[in-house]
Amino acid sequence: MLIEDIFKALGDPTRLRIARLLGAMELAVGELAQVLGQSQPRVSRHVGILCDAGLAERRREGSWVFLRQSEQRGALIDAVQQLLGLAEHEEPGFAALCEADRRKLAAIRDAREAAAETYFARHAGEWDDLRALHSADAEVETRLADALGDAPLGHLLDIGTGTGRIAELFAQAAERVVALDKNLEMLRVARAKLQHLPASSVELVQGDFADLPFADASFDTVILHQVLHFAADPAPALAEAARVLRGGGRIGIVDFASHDHEELRTRHQHVRLGFSDRQMADMLKAAGFAARPPQALDGGKLVVKIWTATRRPGAAPTPASTKTTALESAT
Repeated sequence: MLIEDIFKALGDPTRLRIARLLGAMELAVGELAQVLGQSQPRVSRHVGILCDAGLAERRREGSWVFLRQSEQRGALIDAVQQLLGLAEHEEPGFAALCEADRRKLAAIRDAREAAAETYFARHAGEWDDLRALHSADAEVETRLADALGDAPLGHLLDIGTGTGRIAELFAQAAERVVALDKNLEMLRVARAKLQHLPASSVELVQGDFADLPFADASFDTVILHQVLHFAADPAPALAEAARVLRGGGRIGIVDFASHDHEELRTRHQHVRLGFSDRQMADMLKAAGFAARPPQALDGGKLVVKIWTATRRPGAAPTPASTKTTALESAT
């Protein structure tokens, strides 16, 4: 990409405003149109020019298209944002536009939070019933953080992010967090929860835990928090987790010990009624992990277990016989 193309892409006031907005947070095309007060087709044309210049990138999420700063050109993006900040400081007209945009951006944040609250209200009873069966979430989170606290988290992948709580919990300690879920509605809940974090530190991605949309050896840490019990066959999910981990990378799994609460199959769509330590150890070994001793949190009718393991350098996961698509959203 020639520098002339970059300057040409930034040679329009609307595109300067879009670049400034994307420096604050990831936005859907419709949200950008709302902030800018322009039609979606017009905004899409401007976005296309920024994407062609490598300054922004699109990501489809169901019928929505989200825009964010390009992740591939970090130094260039930083320089552009510095120039835009200087322009805002030196040019009163541009500063006034940016301030108006930020006020509208605050309305977008409020709308996302309101939608998330509506979703929580609709499902609060179901989640409260499940939480009453096991240890307090705060205790589980503390124990998980302790279990992973003996080494840097680096680039972290939160598989089945659900409400985004685990991504939020580790965002400050990790270099970068990618929060993945298959469920679009849950991703929008997570986006509302995580929107206070810097856009460069957290990315939300739609995807299936049995077919992760990432290159090999992309992450240092992978977390599956209350996710595997949704999988008819956890082997593909663990094999994929191993594939995207670097050698020596770590996995943290939070799930239930084996139990006989059959009602969870119908009330909460649990496919698996927990896991024994032997089951988990065998699955981790087959996926190329060296397991550590598990931890148990016995604070209710359901025992929460924390399993951690290290990716063995050079170990190839045992090929899975089937590839099962499963619900990834977690609470």
